[in-house]
Amino acid sequence: MELLETQDPEKKKLIETSDRHRRAMEKELSDLTQKTDRALKTALIVGGSLALTFLIISALSKKRRKKKKKLALEAAAQAGLTPPPAEEDDEDDSPSILSTVGNQLLNQASIILLDLARQKLKEYLASRNTPNDHS
Repeated sequence: MELLETQDPEKKKLIETSDRHRRAMEKELSDLTQKTDRALKTALIVGGSLALTFLIISALSKKRRKKKKKLALEAAAQAGLTPPPAEEDDEDDSPSILSTVGNQLLNQASIILLDLARQKLKEYLASRNTPNDHS
């Protein structure tokens, strides 16, 4: 069968054209896969940075919410609206050195991750703005 295909020049030309198109499609598919991988990695880095920032901010704001809630309950108790709250926390109002250092480390880590996410996002947007070779 192969012998007949190679003898007919038109069939041979069609087979070569078909192979060329197949290789071109495979190349486009591999390029698309690489671009998708880069986009997903960038999205994961940005999403992870945002999630980490959210967790850090929510962890830091819990203390503030507790203080505000405590102040509101004390004000309501003084006004006679509710009984005074039971003292549950025996913590000092001043933060310890360890928590201060921890907060600084979290802030620095957030800054580094956000900068990394910013760079990856810039790279991704720059790669999207470059003209396609296939268009």
